[in-house]
Amino acid sequence: MRWPLPEPMALALAQAEAAAVAGEVPIGAVVTRRGAVIAAAHNAPRALRDPTAHAEILAIREAAAVLGRERLEDCELWVTLEPCAMCTGAIVHARLARVTYAAGDAKGGAIEHGARIFAQAGCLHRPEVVTGIGEARAAQLLKAFFSARRS
Repeated sequence: MRWPLPEPMALALAQAEAAAVAGEVPIGAVVTRRGAVIAAAHNAPRALRDPTAHAEILAIREAAAVLGRERLEDCELWVTLEPCAMCTGAIVHARLARVTYAAGDAKGGAIEHGARIFAQAGCLHRPEVVTGIGEARAAQLLKAFFSARRS
């Protein structure tokens, strides 16, 4: 039996699909607080002409604006791909309580791969991490996106 995806991950995947339609790498992110969605975004570095406009960064910025504070210690981030070092650093500084990501990223990820930021002795904050929820759909979106660009 297949279980339905939690609403925040389903929304993050919908954001990733919107990114692909816009010609951006299909990654989506959602921030929740007490189970309610307070921010949602997708990758937009090309559209915004901003290399920092990753889905996670945009969602964290939106959540901070909604709450009127830079610390999001009572919030959770849901994202379709393992965050990179830049986004993982933003997660640390935002003090997010939990990060749930769908697919791992052996090339650019920085939680379980690469720099493993949360495992570093000097890391200021270590959120709870959950992986694999929505992994197949997230991986399929990325594979289709890059496959279309190679042909």
